[in-house]
Amino acid sequence: MKLTLSVIKADIGSIGGHIAPSQALLEAVRRHVAEQGRDLLLDSYVSSTGDDIALLMTHTRGVRDEAVHRLAWDAFLAGTATAKEQGLYGAGQDLLKDAFSGNVHGLGPACAEMTFDERPGEPFLFFAADKTDPGAFNLPLYLAFADPMNTPGLILSPNMSAGFRFVIMDVNHTEGDRVIELNAPEELYDIAALLRDPERYVVEAIYSRATGEQAVAVATSRLHNIAGKYTGKDDPVMLVRTQMNFPATGEVLAPFALGHFVAGCMRGSHQMPLMPVPLGSGISYFDGPPIVTCAAFAEHGGKLTEAMDAFAHPFWDEVRHRVAVKARDMRAQGFFGAAMLPMSELEYTGITQKLARLDERFTVRGA
Repeated sequence: MKLTLSVIKADIGSIGGHIAPSQALLEAVRRHVAEQGRDLLLDSYVSSTGDDIALLMTHTRGVRDEAVHRLAWDAFLAGTATAKEQGLYGAGQDLLKDAFSGNVHGLGPACAEMTFDERPGEPFLFFAADKTDPGAFNLPLYLAFADPMNTPGLILSPNMSAGFRFVIMDVNHTEGDRVIELNAPEELYDIAALLRDPERYVVEAIYSRATGEQAVAVATSRLHNIAGKYTGKDDPVMLVRTQMNFPATGEVLAPFALGHFVAGCMRGSHQMPLMPVPLGSGISYFDGPPIVTCAAFAEHGGKLTEAMDAFAHPFWDEVRHRVAVKARDMRAQGFFGAAMLPMSELEYTGITQKLARLDERFTVRGA
């Protein structure tokens, strides 16, 4: 059957600042999806990562379907009402527009979707990140789908040896989706040249060149481009199909052991290592560190198995310890240099206003 996976995510309120949604908020969203999606969806899974709530939905209606997107939008509105009743921080924060307009793109929530012909066995991974932006997935995807040092399947599997097609978006272009398609391995250096700048160039999708099948879908929205001001970090979600013509699950997970530095953390304006954490984890140190969860699924006929927590294995405990050390080392550098984002990416305007005032006080000495 031709199946669509849709993930739609939003921050609509949390306890104690940017920590985690309340159980009542989660239940309000789950209840709405279960009741209103009964005749629309094949299955669903509602989860939280940090202070974000994500809806994973299976259906046969294709991507950007108005009914599916409205279901998610209305579920977030129902959750926002509960958040306001409880006095949660940032109630409805990611709902940047007043009215639904056909789909959630450009309204604030992050969205990743793909439609494909279901395989006899259909394993896939659902990643959700908090306190960072879509570029956080650039390096793991490059390593998993283009680097045989990480992914031996690229030289061992005949179909994978044909390589993968990367669809990369220029997320700074706000008048339409500006994208480029590049093939690995022939254009590997070109892919690397773009992905080194994760604040501007972001992997949107990846396709098998052997079969044409889509392997990856990433949410690429930038909230500050929608709102025109800081409203929170983008907190992306990602779907990755694995095995057979795609990298194995372990090959996709392995790059997250790096704890690579990404944009985000406190006030969305710092560089911090990305920590892989168990499902349902909240936020703590310095409004961070940036975190990523991974729920592994199988499905048949659109019916999902239970979620398996890919980062709950004891191996990741050592990774988390090392990421914590890296995070503390970077924070010891405070505001200086690489510890903060460049001026163009700072999410608060206070420092730019301060620099403008100081600029007027500069004088030029005579020769």
